[in-house]
Amino acid sequence: MKRLWTPAWIARHVAMVVLVVGFLGLGWWQINRAAEGNALSWGYAVEWPIFAAFVLFVWWRELRHALRSAPGGEPAEPTPADRVAAGVPAPPSATPTGVRRPVRVSRAPVPVDGAEDDDLVAYNRYLAWLNANPGARPGDYPG
Repeated sequence: MKRLWTPAWIARHVAMVVLVVGFLGLGWWQINRAAEGNALSWGYAVEWPIFAAFVLFVWWRELRHALRSAPGGEPAEPTPADRVAAGVPAPPSATPTGVRRPVRVSRAPVPVDGAEDDDLVAYNRYLAWLNANPGARPGDYPG
């Protein structure tokens, strides 16, 4: 538990309290505005407590991570029973399985009538000139 009272953790605790209290205060303020007739404030009155809940979630997750890590600061290696309880699969083996994820490539549409694009022809001419003149710079292109 001493790990949770370092200066960095004290700053995290203070930031969590300030953010949660601030977000809940802003939510209460929006409820008061909505009660006065500002219909848009009903949405904000719902949003601010959600932000506060998110801050609490992140703080709790970091807290659990810190408590589960080894005393030296390195995360402790979970046992197989911990992995099964958490629903985490076993680590992959050192040998690859040969199954790879497909790569998606977007392609430009090809004209149906077989006509060539003038810009594409000009660009290909430019690339051919660069290939024929290896020492030239792109700014030297005469076209």
